[in-house]
Amino acid sequence: MDIDHYDQAILRLLQTDSDQTLQTIAETIGLSATPTARRIRLLKEAGYIRKNVTLLDADTLGLNATLFVFIKTSHHDASWLDQFAKGVARMPEVLEFYRMSGDVDYLVKLALPDVAAYDDVYKKLIAIAPLSDVSASFAMEAIKNTTELPVYP
Repeated sequence: MDIDHYDQAILRLLQTDSDQTLQTIAETIGLSATPTARRIRLLKEAGYIRKNVTLLDADTLGLNATLFVFIKTSHHDASWLDQFAKGVARMPEVLEFYRMSGDVDYLVKLALPDVAAYDDVYKKLIAIAPLSDVSASFAMEAIKNTTELPVYP
């Protein structure tokens, strides 16, 4: 499915606030409600819109520390990766989890109450599968933190 400027505008609007009414979205992009609703349905069916979620405030929840964990391993076989990936995916503190190129094999982003809580997470990580090196850095300030993806013409 090719998307046009109406679809791009819909995607931008929904990323900023998915609670907007259909009428508000339609008026903003310059279409009536019926074609706007059809476009949203097609964008969902085509996979452009994966799901609608509610974003929670980490500070209000007492999750005042964001940590980035850098993991190296000497194991690169499929069974090790499967065990490690499933174990990390089950950890509620993990917000993001990436297999990387370069010096670090995996990058994990955590939301924790404080830096001291990292010790428990560290113990969980090393219990999942053998690791060569685990180090972490904490964010001192979030300069940009968004869930909005760029939508290009």
